[in-house]
Amino acid sequence: MIDFEKILKELKNVLLTLFKEKYSEFKSESVKDIDEILKQSRDRLERWTLLLAEGKLTLEDFEWLLNAQKDLLHMKALHKVGVSKISLGHFKNKVIKTIFDVIKGFVF
Repeated sequence: MIDFEKILKELKNVLLTLFKEKYSEFKSESVKDIDEILKQSRDRLERWTLLLAEGKLTLEDFEWLLNAQKDLLHMKALHKVGVSKISLGHFKNKVIKTIFDVIKGFVF
């Protein structure tokens, strides 16, 4: 059985590290954005993770679903402090890839 709370905790830790590497000068803003991303995505991520673990979703389907959510990732706090939309767009790709890699690691 998948322990989704453990996955969420790991996602938060890994995403914090990712944000610190890219936007270390905006630590508090990064924490706010990560919390918001995980809060907004929690139900979908949990459902998709369970479907993936049960073999009802392929890795490709799971990745496609995550990528489809990219536009819903709002990094409001970072945008407010002046991080460009282009930079945030590239960073969203890294966030999606990180989420994919972490969940894949727990499931397989």
